[in-house]
Amino acid sequence: MAMAKQETSASPARPYIGGQAVLEGVMMRAPTSFAIVVRRKDGSLVVRERAVLDGRKGAARLPFVRGVVSLVESLKLGSEALRFSVEQMEQDLAAEEREKAAPPKVLNVFSALGLSVFAAATAQDGEGVRSTSGKSGSLLMALVAVAFFVALPQAAAEGVSRLLGLNLEVQSPAFQAMTGALKLCVVVGYLLAIRRVPDIRRVFQYHGAEHKTISTYEAEEELVVKNARAKTTLHPRCGTTFLVMVALVSILVFTAVGGFLPRIDTGSRLLNNVAFFLVKLPFLPVIASVTFELQRIFARYCTTGPLRALLWPGFLVQKITTIEPDDDQLEVALASLRATLFREEGREADVAPADVRFPSYEALAAAVSLRASSPVAAPAFAE
Repeated sequence: MAMAKQETSASPARPYIGGQAVLEGVMMRAPTSFAIVVRRKDGSLVVRERAVLDGRKGAARLPFVRGVVSLVESLKLGSEALRFSVEQMEQDLAAEEREKAAPPKVLNVFSALGLSVFAAATAQDGEGVRSTSGKSGSLLMALVAVAFFVALPQAAAEGVSRLLGLNLEVQSPAFQAMTGALKLCVVVGYLLAIRRVPDIRRVFQYHGAEHKTISTYEAEEELVVKNARAKTTLHPRCGTTFLVMVALVSILVFTAVGGFLPRIDTGSRLLNNVAFFLVKLPFLPVIASVTFELQRIFARYCTTGPLRALLWPGFLVQKITTIEPDDDQLEVALASLRATLFREEGREADVAPADVRFPSYEALAAAVSLRASSPVAAPAFAE
């Protein structure tokens, strides 16, 4: 996922834009608006958009606080977007199965888990967007992320330590370095595996479409397929890059602080691991906030020249989670951004309109253009 850069003081302020790929769709978000656009089997586009509260206020604007706020709020909004896309997909599947007089299908467990992990991993790259719904879904995504990115790598490190006869203490720098390395291996290996699942592969294509669309917006070019097609699928503020940086920062943090924490010795290696896992949990917000600030610095100052090398670990993993999209997928991402900007720029009333279905991208684009030229148009983004 990607987030738009901030304008200089000499140019008009433009909103931050973040996003997330979902099943057959893309969610885009700005400080006070968001939109999800999903393409149905018949080619039509279903739009859900509304105003949201701007979370970038007060203490939430402070360095090392804004990162945690951004991550939590992005998880909330991302879980809603994921649920919405699954609902649309299930409606199409149910319709197909009714025609065949067969039991309805649902996402298999592997696809569903893969999508949940991917969404949790890439939900970071928005800023200050607050959602009032999706609390249970975001909590589930957070628990999945903790289990997958914290508990599993530590368990794997313990297994390797035993297998090789190293008997490393869980608080030792060597054990923490091994945990961090295995965290990257677990994440990269799983992403490579789910990339082969057809549903997830298409999500990765929409991920590429989202990046291309936001890059077009950042370049201040017209939001059309031709311009977006020419952009790269890689973006410095992608949540996948954030995930890689979290693994690297966690190595440094736990290697540095592990020796200073009270020594854990319960007489059982299993209990030692469980105890240290619990001790590490309060440090996760610290790691997230430090990583958030580092990513902002890298994205602002390291996109050109020799320092660009600092972005390549994240870019290499993005090559797994982004795939070149087709024009239809670019249309969905562009439609989502157009709908988001339409409300963000003040051309919609602060209401929560019903979901709207457009027969084609052209129909949606025409509706946006009509309302942009007619301020007295209906207050909801609808046909």
